[in-house]
Amino acid sequence: MGVVRVMTTTQDLGWQARLHELRQMTDPEIDDLVDQYRRDHPDVDTVRSLVMQMLRELGEAKADPGWRPATTAGQAGERLSSLLNPPPLPLWAEDKQQIDRGQELFRNTGLYQAVALFFASLPMAYAARDGGAQALYRVSDLATQNLTRRVAETGQMLIDVMGIRDSNTLEPGGTGYETAIGLRLLHSCVRALLLDPENQEPWPSDLGPPVNQELLLATLLDFTIVTWRAMGRMGVELEPQDREAHLYTWSVMGWLMGLDACQQGPLTRPDVEEISSLLSDRLGATDSGRRLMAALLAEMEEFMGLGWRKLPRSLVHWLFRDAPYGVNRVPEYLDVGPPAWWAGPLFGCLRAANRRERLLGPLRPMARLVIRKAGRYIILAYADKYADRPLPFRIPPELARSWRIRQGPVARTMRERRRAVRQRVRTRRGDPLGTQGVRR
Repeated sequence: MGVVRVMTTTQDLGWQARLHELRQMTDPEIDDLVDQYRRDHPDVDTVRSLVMQMLRELGEAKADPGWRPATTAGQAGERLSSLLNPPPLPLWAEDKQQIDRGQELFRNTGLYQAVALFFASLPMAYAARDGGAQALYRVSDLATQNLTRRVAETGQMLIDVMGIRDSNTLEPGGTGYETAIGLRLLHSCVRALLLDPENQEPWPSDLGPPVNQELLLATLLDFTIVTWRAMGRMGVELEPQDREAHLYTWSVMGWLMGLDACQQGPLTRPDVEEISSLLSDRLGATDSGRRLMAALLAEMEEFMGLGWRKLPRSLVHWLFRDAPYGVNRVPEYLDVGPPAWWAGPLFGCLRAANRRERLLGPLRPMARLVIRKAGRYIILAYADKYADRPLPFRIPPELARSWRIRQGPVARTMRERRRAVRQRVRTRRGDPLGTQGVRR
């Protein structure tokens, strides 16, 4: 499976040629490790069980410096423990002030960024015809029978990297660093299982290897430039210095996750602008993308309060309206249902208020309140849903206070009761979400 990584800078190749090169590249160091681990553990046959077992052994190695793998061969186990003693971050990745500023931006605008992630970034990923949606759909369905669990894990990754008030979180031993290790292993496990010769459904060769370097770079853009544009649509305009700090922090995370495009230095705003325009040509309709979007919307709409069920689909339509490079067609590609009747007037007022139109200016706080409410609904729902799982959805207390999110057992119980009431009301009304549960 190993694909040789050839270090090439953007000065050597333009981004168009560079993207073609990245599409054929994976992460050979980790891929070789996962291949060896699978040979040592032939009984492990799903992505989740493979990743969980490897992470468990990593935890054992971290807790006990004298730990040795229990397997007979043990080669992969010993190599796995070596991830706990990585090379130091490169010199370019040691600007703590930039990381602090990037994290501060998330703490101040996190509810808007949550809305951007769920209703702009994820739809962009699902609408890509580069194999990302296909890989996610096939592995999610195979490994967990849950098409949206990966969404919760993505949200947790965002909080682990950006939501902790600690610029050392991306250093070895930090929460963000350990999250990067887990994701790097997950991506390699996905590649290993999808490329397994015994698969009944072979991976299409024209898409390049699954979870290739081009796809990983596109995902980094979903967390940066796609998020900035969505926030601008909401009326949250970021200072250039904030965008640079935000992109810098994600570039450090990209280095940790083995992104080839981040190995020689951080990405720049001109970089992501150009890459974004080039990747927009890859958007289109796929069956996998439509299925993932349907599952996401069903879950999001189940979380909404009475009268707000169609807020998620309405946000998707609004955030992509008038987007450049054909990106405005993303809701069409994903078969997103029609928005609520009230969405046009509400978001039209917000757009006019953002333009500083005098008569509609007073409506701006109300419209922003609706957006923040959507972000809070989603974060609370995942925090409650996974609170008692082996890997809960964790929100640092300081961040929870800033976002007005109550996490105690009493608050969770009250929210669960309100959700049960909403479910009964929707069932009586004949609402499809009252009788059609979300696949878990």
